[in-house]
This record gives sequence, C-alpha cells and structure tokens, in this order.
Amino acid sequence: MERVCFVLQVRRDKLSEYEERHRAVWPEMRQALAESGWKNYSLFLREDGLLVGYLETESFALAKQRMQDREVNARWQRNMAEFFVQPNGLLDGSGFEELRQVFHLD
Repeated sequence: MERVCFVLQVRRDKLSEYEERHRAVWPEMRQALAESGWKNYSLFLREDGLLVGYLETESFALAKQRMQDREVNARWQRNMAEFFVQPNGLLDGSGFEELRQVFHLD
C-alpha cells in the first residue's frame, strides 16, 4: 500500500469558498475516487492557504491515471482550478507537489 502526501496552495481570497465546495463534493466525484483506488483520502487546510492532501492506494500512478480517464474528474478540475496558486504564479490548478515519506509508525 502506498501512502501519498501532497501540497497545493489555495488562494487566500478563496479559502471560504474552497471549504464550502468540499462540504458538498459531488457524489459522482466521490464514487470515481473510490473506484479509482483513492482510499483514506483527506485534505487539510491551513489559514494561509497551504493545502495538504493524504491518501492510500495500491498504485498512485494507476490511481491518478484512472481519475484522468473520468469525465467527472475533468469537470471537477475545471470547476476548482480558480482556487489554486501554482509555483509559477499561474492559477490553473493543474498540479501538486508530492512529498517524500521519511518516517512511518505502524
């Protein structure tokens, strides 16, 4: 089982709306994540907009590919792109920085 952690930066002026949208994630998006192998998936948001995501999956590469193949994911990503600041300053929501695990306590 792979444990995956990633970070993104949410625009400060969009924090409340970002949280609101995640209180009502579309049922078909939830289903697509589950069917694509995203397990124990959580998002954590700091007041300055730092977003930390965590999930477990058999294969992150495969789980990402399966989501890319889903129409609902394309719709969700278009819908959420305005919330993210990319490292190069673009507001396109297209990627995240995956963190390397250095310790795990079972």
